[in-house]
Amino acid sequence: MRFKKDLILLFLVIAIGVSFGSGFYYGKLQCKVCPPEEIDFSLFWEAWQKLEENYVNPEKLDVQEMIYGAISGMVQSLEDPHTIFLNPSDTKRFIEDVKGTFEGVGMEIGIRKGQLQVIAPLEGTPAQRAGLRAGDKIIKIDDVLTIDLTIDEAVNLIRGTKGTRVILTIYREEWAQSKEISILRDIIEIPSIKWQLIEGDIAYVQLYHFSEKASLDFNRAAIEMLNSPVQKIILDLRNNPGGYLEIAQDIAGYFLERGKVVVIEDFGEKKAQRQYLVNGSAIFVEYPLVILINEGSASGSEILAGALRDQRGVLLIGEKSFGKGSVQELTKLREGSSLKITVANWLTPKGELINDRGLTPDIEVEITEEDYEKDRDPQLDKAIEIVKEIR
Repeated sequence: MRFKKDLILLFLVIAIGVSFGSGFYYGKLQCKVCPPEEIDFSLFWEAWQKLEENYVNPEKLDVQEMIYGAISGMVQSLEDPHTIFLNPSDTKRFIEDVKGTFEGVGMEIGIRKGQLQVIAPLEGTPAQRAGLRAGDKIIKIDDVLTIDLTIDEAVNLIRGTKGTRVILTIYREEWAQSKEISILRDIIEIPSIKWQLIEGDIAYVQLYHFSEKASLDFNRAAIEMLNSPVQKIILDLRNNPGGYLEIAQDIAGYFLERGKVVVIEDFGEKKAQRQYLVNGSAIFVEYPLVILINEGSASGSEILAGALRDQRGVLLIGEKSFGKGSVQELTKLREGSSLKITVANWLTPKGELINDRGLTPDIEVEITEEDYEKDRDPQLDKAIEIVKEIR
């Protein structure tokens, strides 16, 4: 009798264990995204509960916004200004921006050493006409201090409807104190390229942005140059904030032989490096070439300049570039949100890290306040001098 009771008890224990185990397994199959078992979230839920119980204005407790805020805080703890959480409205705006025109002031911004600053004002935009320069520090946007803003939060404040104004409080190294600059917003159409013949046989090529149309525009310019007296080329990448990698890779194909490495994508220890190779016509491979850069040269322009220096020994003239050499991937999340995650770093063909370091020019030439005021360009003057000497 005792044996029979023990057997029944053992059966019940096993049955309960199997039921619990299968229920747990079934639950894991049912959850949309299962929480990691090794991470204790009890502190988070304890804080959430205390807010719900004690916050003085309970009507302000928006559950969805609290979730977005929690995710944003988690991402910001990485201290990587390029890895960000985008809520549904931010995601929609980001995707629209990549496609074409937008309303705003027309400048690329970034964070360096915790300070929001201008990477580059885009050609022909309100930001450029207002006198903003690469390296200008943005202290305030209207009445909002920028110290704790993410890049996307700052972009949202600067953007706005055509015809409205935004006041930026700007600090520049040459100034004794910051200044307020009022800028009238407009529709921004990003230009790609302009070239002209100077000194009789030098093509002065200004490449403003690696936009979707830049490859086609550069091809048109290349045909025009081939049908002109051009014998030497100055490629001006100053204030070019980057754009599409594929476009930078395509343009590199005009200056490098097929099969040469343009850039290396380094994923750290996660997986093997990936090389991006030239696949172009190399029609300018024999042309003497120098490149202009400054601290507004970022991302794609640093990739192109680094490739041409490493592979052809092309001289870089001007000032140190910005140092935006990381790779972001947009990952879609539920309900229209997304994460823009840094997944790799760019290396030049010789393995030089670009991110946070930039490219140091071979010949350093600064532009002073007096140069700006008198419309002088000593960097271009030096480029003309150097390219003339190349045979």
